[in-house]
Amino acid sequence: MTMHLIRGVCTLNTRKPVFKMTKAKYAELQADWMQHNRDQKRQGLAKIDFDEYVDNRRGIVHNKKSTQVSSVKIFNDTPYRRETTQHIPSLQTMGSPDSCAKKEPPKYTGTLIKGIATMHKSNAVPVINEEQMQDISRMRRG
Repeated sequence: MTMHLIRGVCTLNTRKPVFKMTKAKYAELQADWMQHNRDQKRQGLAKIDFDEYVDNRRGIVHNKKSTQVSSVKIFNDTPYRRETTQHIPSLQTMGSPDSCAKKEPPKYTGTLIKGIATMHKSNAVPVINEEQMQDISRMRRG
């Protein structure tokens, strides 16, 4: 049965959960807050007060405005160019200046393959030696 067929049932929960502060929860949060401030001090960071720590634990984030002045960058119209006086030539690989020339495609000279045999169903197979010729003629039955 699906939820839309049941009367009086609504799956939309728009209310925020109520945060109840009990004495045990308060004591636990205070101990965690002290440990948090100890860790912050060890890391060289600023401490926070208890109310701010509780809000952070609950997921409430307060945006603080920065009182520090951000660094100002001054841009020049001309980009920086490094002064170079010495010319370093590119590396010549393979000993010749035309090292990127296209290789000649390999050509078959006609000495390795003895012939072409048909194994079955018009399957052309290159034959290299006498043993392969005999295997193909027996259809590799032994």
